[in-house]
Amino acid sequence: MQPLQKSHLQVNTDLNALPKVLTWFDQFNCPPINYQTWLKCQLALAEGFTNAVRHAHRGKPSTLSIELEVAMFPERMEIRIWDWGAPFDLEKAIHRMPGKEAEGGRGIPLMCRIADVLSYTRIDNKRNCLLIIKQY
Repeated sequence: MQPLQKSHLQVNTDLNALPKVLTWFDQFNCPPINYQTWLKCQLALAEGFTNAVRHAHRGKPSTLSIELEVAMFPERMEIRIWDWGAPFDLEKAIHRMPGKEAEGGRGIPLMCRIADVLSYTRIDNKRNCLLIIKQY
């Protein structure tokens, strides 16, 4: 099925690029997605992007890119974030989720609560793809 709307963005590995990412995502604040669901997807996108910068690209050059794609369908939104980090076992991390009093590590549990599907897959032996799917 063809998406109703689809867009790509590529930014450097830099937390200062987050406002650009969020502004780009504004184009998806329209029907068929309601505002509350769009806000949740925006939060999941921000968490996924900042995790890529802080964890997947830690110690790597800031010129390294992070690629983002959002596709809007009549019943769901698909968000993909590609990074160049080492492989990471998301399922294992989900099972080690910290308690409510933990200082950090809340991004993955938050994305789990928002997403109907959350996966992190190694592709081309070079990159990883975080997939967030939200039904609405």
